[in-house]
Amino acid sequence: MTSIRWPLTALVLVGLGSLALAQNAAPVRTGRAAYGDWHSDTPGVTRKITAADLATPRETPSTANRSKVVPKPADAALKVPEGFAVEPFAGNLPGVRVIRIAPNGDIFLAQSGAGRILVMRAPDGAAKPAQTEVFAEGLKQPFGIAFYPPGPNPQYVYVGETNQVVRFPYKSGELKATGKAELIVPNIPVGGGHWTRDVAFSPDGATLYVSIGSGSNVAEDLPPTPDLAAWQEEHGLGSVWGPREEWRANVLAFSPDGKNRRPYATGIRNCSGLAVQPGTGTVFCATNERDALGDNLPPDYVTSVKENGFYGWPWYYIGENQDPRHPNGRPDLKGHITVPDVLLQPHSAPLGLAFNTGKMFPTAWEGDAFVALHGSWNRSLHTGYKIVRLPFKDGKATGEYQDFVVGFTAGEENVWGRPVDVAFAHDGAMLFSDDGNGVVYRVTYKGK
Repeated sequence: MTSIRWPLTALVLVGLGSLALAQNAAPVRTGRAAYGDWHSDTPGVTRKITAADLATPRETPSTANRSKVVPKPADAALKVPEGFAVEPFAGNLPGVRVIRIAPNGDIFLAQSGAGRILVMRAPDGAAKPAQTEVFAEGLKQPFGIAFYPPGPNPQYVYVGETNQVVRFPYKSGELKATGKAELIVPNIPVGGGHWTRDVAFSPDGATLYVSIGSGSNVAEDLPPTPDLAAWQEEHGLGSVWGPREEWRANVLAFSPDGKNRRPYATGIRNCSGLAVQPGTGTVFCATNERDALGDNLPPDYVTSVKENGFYGWPWYYIGENQDPRHPNGRPDLKGHITVPDVLLQPHSAPLGLAFNTGKMFPTAWEGDAFVALHGSWNRSLHTGYKIVRLPFKDGKATGEYQDFVVGFTAGEENVWGRPVDVAFAHDGAMLFSDDGNGVVYRVTYKGK
């Protein structure tokens, strides 16, 4: 990985003066106009994609177009709405992925490739961390981080490794783990891709949620069909069988000790980011959908996750749209498929999400979700590589999403950042990670 080559105190960009915070600066882009690519990304641009807007399978060729990560070009700058500023908070963090804020305000980060969890301490309002320590290391692709029990005085830090979930003893303010990892959930299936494992707790601490992505694109080579009634009784509606896929493409639920495994929701191809909505306790997923159906199919999505809900993979997508690679597959599932709340530009690769705490950003944005889009590879023109805002009303997603931080692309092939996760610090500033060049950014708001 290449490190960003500028001083960490340097300002990247203060928000564009001509862009209003309100969404009425331009109409919401709907229908085919909601689709686009990096050329049209602008802070404030708002899109709404619905199930009625879907392309047909292979309407365009399926294109392998992976981006090349380069150092920041001299003339590159991030763009944010009026009144906001974005600047690097910490650098030289190869492979930085998940960000979680401890109850005392410390910033926990997963450096997945390095196999370690870091802790940063920064006073409220600080432009960069005052202290950085290694909390734990020697882990296997650590990703999700959660504090248990929820509340001001957690006793453990849970970490989702690619093959298991472990926990470390923890007291508020500790910068290094004081004990060895305790195995909580063993034998998480691995291989075939989708290695990330996010973790979260219900507000009452009774339930541990673990997201596990599929082992393939669309379960192309399934073993013979089992006794479906018996299989689904244990594994959940629509859950795929076979050694490559058992217990995958799911959000699983456990008791905090790792016992009492059950499927919480199924047919979610790759729930890379888990978040629990403040106030409601509703589980949300940022989901990477399948590839090789063309530039504009199917949409990725962010959704509230209904307990015992089935979201279609691999048989269907975005409702009862049959995947052509499973013709006439599982007709018994029709009428039982949950349509996601917010559809995103296909192949944007949403990874992390967080809910705005309301401590700094505009009052009207309190409770909105913000999502990191890692960026496309299976598309002729790149899309993603940005942070977007999902407006909520009365606790429910409106279905729209709005460009918030853009500018990481550098021509048709190159990018100088790939956003991964989003978190809100205790002072209300947004932090987001970029694993392309190993930087954590800080977004602040001072008003118009």
